Amino acid sequence: MKLVILDRDGTINRTGDEFVKSPDEWQPLPGALEAISRLNHAGFHVVLLTNESGLGRGLFDMAAFNAVHSHLIKKLAAVGGRIDAFFYCPHAADEGCGCRKPWPGLFSQIAERYGVDLTGVPCIGNSLSDMQVAEVVGCVPHMVLSGRHPEWLGQALPPGFPAGTQVHADLAACVDHLLGSEKGSRLTLTTTPT
Repeated sequence: MKLVILDRDGTINRTGDEFVKSPDEWQPLPGALEAISRLNHAGFHVVLLTNESGLGRGLFDMAAFNAVHSHLIKKLAAVGGRIDAFFYCPHAADEGCGCRKPWPGLFSQIAERYGVDLTGVPCIGNSLSDMQVAEVVGCVPHMVLSGRHPEWLGQALPPGFPAGTQVHADLAACVDHLLGSEKGSRLTLTTTPT
């Protein structure tokens, strides 16, 4: 089975200091939805995995959370793509759960649901915790710089990132790389040893 695990905020959609609390606040990053569609058409199952501490902190409720994902699904369907499953941690950071990234709980749920070993599965995100948990569970960490750190383009990643982290300008560039496109713009960057 061909599987890709995606983070949401900063990987698929714009992110800021505030949580995405409504469909109106959810704005896809340029080329991200089309990139997911390309993965689907290449035979990949795409799952979304996201920390949603705003639920645990009472900043929005499940109805709002589901409305955001319904909006994402509709926008993605309009370009011929789909997310096969959504996995999320609803806990606040101080609740001590095992599912909040960088803990591997949600990854275990993905492996169980699909009956697969996650070794070698691409995990695409835009944060240190995304990359750290990817390494722990055996996924290949792919860092996209479109969400939080576009200034790292062409630079070495800060300390703490797994040595095998592959760096891409955005989700579209990452998908170019994964699909072996000649126009892929994967960046060869070094990581600072930890």
